[in-house]
Amino acid sequence: MQNENSKPRADSHALSEGDSPLELSVHGMSPPPESAQSGESGVGAGLAPKRSNWVLWLMLALCASPVIASYVTYYFIRPQTLSVNGELISPTVSLPQVTVRDEFSKPLALESLKGQWLLISVAPMACESACQQHLYLQRQLIASLGAESDRVDWVWLAYGSADLAPQVRPGLQEARVLRMDEQAIQAWLKPGAGHALEDYFYLVDPQGQWMERFLIGQEVSQLANIKKDLVRLLRASASWDRAGR
Repeated sequence: MQNENSKPRADSHALSEGDSPLELSVHGMSPPPESAQSGESGVGAGLAPKRSNWVLWLMLALCASPVIASYVTYYFIRPQTLSVNGELISPTVSLPQVTVRDEFSKPLALESLKGQWLLISVAPMACESACQQHLYLQRQLIASLGAESDRVDWVWLAYGSADLAPQVRPGLQEARVLRMDEQAIQAWLKPGAGHALEDYFYLVDPQGQWMERFLIGQEVSQLANIKKDLVRLLRASASWDRAGR
């Protein structure tokens, strides 16, 4: 009896002794401390994100540099010899915060015209022969820009209480006819000495800044010079300005 009872105790003792190596082997598999993990691989892992960020910023800078350069050149270091027939306005003048009315008498904030180049003419709504000739030349100038014509809006600021002459309306399909108070126009746009408002085309850039005026001439060479100015300005702003608002 004693021998039989001693066997289970021996077996139990044997099992407990056999358990010890297993427990030690399990605990011996514990992960190494962080300081050990940050040895060789930690250096590379810490630097890789920083290096990637620098590469990303460098690529963004390279892509943006043409846009930034053209914007800075146009707005801050424009040469005064840029104009051939036009007169640069310095400092430029922002679109006024006034309400005008379109040809259907619908109110419109003048500032909403931002986002496009604006070639503007000014004349009474009655629009007699000189006005009609100027509107024709204005349309021809914009059309002569070809594919770039979509970047320039043809705008006629009309004043006075008269109705639009029926014979003028068919030629204004592509124009924006805006009725504006004459005093408000005079407070914003200014002609050269000895001239009237109606003697000029006024150029407003996509930022809403009146920046040049062109004395309207009847000779083809004068109109060609106005076109040269427009082409140069459109080319200079090509990287940041697109057709449409």
